Formats: sequence, C-alpha cells, structure tokens
Amino acid sequence: MRDLEPDIIKSSGEKVKFSFSKLRRSLLKSGANESIVSSIIDEIRDELYQGISTKELYNRAFALLKDHKGAYASRYRLKKAIYELGPSGFPFEKFVAEILNFAGYEVELNKVLQGECVTHEVDIIAKKGGTGHLIECKFHSEEGRNCDVKIPLYINSRFNDIHSFEKKENQGWLVTNTRFTLDALTYGECVGLKLLSWDYPEEESLKLLIDNSGAYPITTSTLLSDSEKQFLLEKGIILGRNLLERSYLLDHQGVSENRKKRILSELSILCDISVNDGE
Repeated sequence: MRDLEPDIIKSSGEKVKFSFSKLRRSLLKSGANESIVSSIIDEIRDELYQGISTKELYNRAFALLKDHKGAYASRYRLKKAIYELGPSGFPFEKFVAEILNFAGYEVELNKVLQGECVTHEVDIIAKKGGTGHLIECKFHSEEGRNCDVKIPLYINSRFNDIHSFEKKENQGWLVTNTRFTLDALTYGECVGLKLLSWDYPEEESLKLLIDNSGAYPITTSTLLSDSEKQFLLEKGIILGRNLLERSYLLDHQGVSENRKKRILSELSILCDISVNDGE
C-alpha cells in the first residue's frame, strides 16, 4: 500500500494536504463498518493524484458507498444535500426549525418584531425552558462560500434594536450551512452571539445535531429524482421523516409501488425509524 498523501484542491480553491484519517472518519460516520471503509479507502488510494479536487474525491467515495448501501451514501452526502434545499433559503429556515423541534424547542417562523428604530422580520423565534432565542439563518447555495464578519455584525445590530425596544434579552443566534471565518467567530464570541455552522461548535455543530436527531433533509435521498425532491419541498416535505408520514405524495408523482417501497426503506434506515404508510 502506498502512503501517498497528495495535495488536493478544495471548493474554495485552497490547496491542502489530503488526509486518509479524515476520510476514514467521514466514511465511518455514514454508518459503514470498518471492513467496508477500509475497502473504499484502498480503492481511493490507488486513484489519488496530485491536485485532485475534493469534489472528485467526494464523488468517488459516494459512488463506492452507494454500491454497498444507499443509506450510507445518503448520510455521506449530507452536506451536499443541504446545498440542494434551494436558492431561496426558506427551506433551510424550515429545516433548522425542524431540528430545533426535535431538540425540544417551541418554534415560530418569520415573525415581525418591533425594534426601537425599525421593524425586523426574524427567521425563527425559539423558546425552551423559559428562555427566548432570536435566530437568523444564512444559507449559501454555493460550496466554498463562508460567512465573514459582516454577517454577524449586521445580525447583531438588528437583535440589539429589538432588545432595546422589548427591554428584555433574548439570546441571538446565527445559523449557516457553510462555515464562519475566524473574524466572524471572534466577533460572535465577543458580543455573545451564538454561532452555529456545519462544523461549529465542535460538540454541537449543525452536522452533529442532524446526526443525533435523525432529522435528515429529503434531499439526502439517493433514489428520488431532482424533480421529485423539488415537488416534495414545495409541498412542505423538508425531512425524510416528513415523507414517511405522508408517503401518498409519491403517488402524485406516479412513483411505482416497488420504487416507493425502496424510497421509504432508504429513508427509514437513514432516519433510523420504522416505515409506515403515512396514510
């Protein structure tokens, strides 16, 4: 076996050293066992070359996982699936609200609140244990785009205006599907703004919240077509769990009974719950 660890090109254009250990961790998190992961890494090791893109590596690992089991591939493509929630960002807001529901929060979407100077539409208001949380979601549909310090600066100023009028402190959150720059993280910590991204904070990141709750977006499915996913999103089906409860919607798209069973089986394994007819 070669121990080649070439330079790879990230979606941002940054050149970094490839890490077999990082690839192994991400494959194991998909649910695949050590034997499957080792065989995939062996195949990828033989295909590595200097300057390979992370996208090409991802696509190859995804294809190999799918050969073993669709649900493994679905979990592995989670980050990409969130990008596919749509350019408007509204499905992402609903997705975050669903995750908070699973975490025991009471949530309201798109509420207009009066500030001291102007009114503000807040993406999510969440309550738990007597504490209120004002949450703004920043969705990026392009890989490689991170939230810089201008975003939390703007969001925090809005929250301050609301707090000045309401005379009470609700914790402010900023949630993104990508990553924060170092300046953004430093500013958020300084002013007490809770930041939640794909990989931050380390022990309570967006990815971990999804994995722990089984609240996977419908776009993780490897069996649904793009048009079917779009149809379901327009019907308010954000999570795989939602489709298991309303599986009759697949009939509206002319999905055959055999394929319908395969789709529901994939989603039930992915979400780790039993299949029901949803009717």
